[in-house]
Amino acid sequence: MSSLGVALVTGASKGIGRAISLRLAKDGFDIGMNDLPAARAQLDSLRKEIMGKGRKACIAVGDVSRQENVEEMVSTVVKDLGQLNVMVANAGLCRAHQITETDVEEWDQLFSVNGRGVFLCYKYAALQMIKQGHGGRIIGASSVAGRRGEAGIAAYSATKFAVRGLTQAAAQEWGRYGITVNAYCPGIIQTDMLDDFSGGAEKRSKVLSQLEESCAVGYHATPAEVASVVSYLASKEAHFITA
Repeated sequence: MSSLGVALVTGASKGIGRAISLRLAKDGFDIGMNDLPAARAQLDSLRKEIMGKGRKACIAVGDVSRQENVEEMVSTVVKDLGQLNVMVANAGLCRAHQITETDVEEWDQLFSVNGRGVFLCYKYAALQMIKQGHGGRIIGASSVAGRRGEAGIAAYSATKFAVRGLTQAAAQEWGRYGITVNAYCPGIIQTDMLDDFSGGAEKRSKVLSQLEESCAVGYHATPAEVASVVSYLASKEAHFITA
């Protein structure tokens, strides 16, 4: 079965990252999957599922906030799958606290993953794509909280504003190499991260119900809806769309 190329997805073991990996595999991409070493069993399961669809897949564990891990992650995917055509910098954290209740350690942790992690993934993906010489797609995870600051998630919101700025700058810098750079900005998505936002799984249903009242269509999306957006941004049809 012919391949559309190779896509690397960070934070791939569950939630939005898992859905993106499966969707891009369905589209025809071979998949490199990244997450922390503790998620290895989930990545192994996802790898089997992707290979069952007739696609190649490899695992590159590592912490996206660590430069050496990201360099090795990209190198592993290129070595195992031959190239890198799409980078989806999806890995991220959310913590919900008022500004006055947010300590420096929490602020730094969020920026190390959501900010530095995306920066490193963009950088090393772009270096590889420029080396290959035939363009590519770089896609990052921002948020509706990266378009308008939200009370109670100030640190998270600030990291997602950073992703927007980085994405727009990268699009301007790398367009001449045939690399498009975009970010998806989901609202409330039904994943485990919602537990962090709502204060725990036991409060999740109540919080989700309250939030749905303010949603235009009356319900919130699943990871599959986000994956469909990423699918389009990764496609040849999106060659003229960049931040």
